[in-house]
Amino acid sequence: MKILMVCLGNICRSPMAEGILRSKLPEDFVVDSAGTANYHENQKPDKRAIEVCKNHGIDISTLRGRQFKLSDFDEFDRIYVMDHANYSDIIYQVRKESDKKKVKLITAEDTNSPNHISDPYYGEIEDFEKIYRQLDSVCTVITEKFAKENSLQNA
Repeated sequence: MKILMVCLGNICRSPMAEGILRSKLPEDFVVDSAGTANYHENQKPDKRAIEVCKNHGIDISTLRGRQFKLSDFDEFDRIYVMDHANYSDIIYQVRKESDKKKVKLITAEDTNSPNHISDPYYGEIEDFEKIYRQLDSVCTVITEKFAKENSLQNA
């Protein structure tokens, strides 16, 4: 299973989500992240995102920003986006119905989540911590969902 996390610039929310989900899933899962914009190509995640993840035992310092590309529809099984604007940006690029079926608002996986994951970029470290907690919660739900799907397939 290959999963892509998508936000605007790929330096805050999506690399945090990538690191969190990667830490929860078995190694046979591939988790990556991308941005809808190319503002931060090849840059490290925001230092506040790195710090908050590090405080929770997750190292995202080696990740680098990249822009979403059409071939990601072919490469990934699931594409989780952080907010409605990112969702619209990705849906605008779909080539066929099978592409569209892969795209989902990440918070749709967790009924206890807020409507979307807000961008903490213009905020303080506390905003990054809040986003971490939201992503950690939804990534736990996603992990449980995949574990349940896997156990059903193996039954």
